[in-house]
Amino acid sequence: MPPAQGCADVVHAEVERSGDVFTVSATVQSADTGWERYADEWRVRTVDGKVLGTRTLAHPHVDEQPFTRSLSNVEIPAGVTTVEVLARDSVVGYCGKTASVPVP
Repeated sequence: MPPAQGCADVVHAEVERSGDVFTVSATVQSADTGWERYADEWRVRTVDGKVLGTRTLAHPHVDEQPFTRSLSNVEIPAGVTTVEVLARDSVVGYCGKTASVPVP
């Protein structure tokens, strides 16, 4: 089922440690219709809003819903125990469900 209001929802996210950096994976459900409207980005941020990484999505995923993509080499500062992952719709922006994920 497409997200309400055309927003891109993060329906699942994971954080994996790899030495001093992290890989974040996000599963996004969006109301993609093609190049005129699609989930075009997702972000990792601290709970107080500091952006730690951005994954640009280069094309629509009309026939692949939900879809999962990863972002490597994310630097998460020491002391941060939870991050949020949120996705952007190319028309309405950031308005969908976010995922809060514990940092391992």
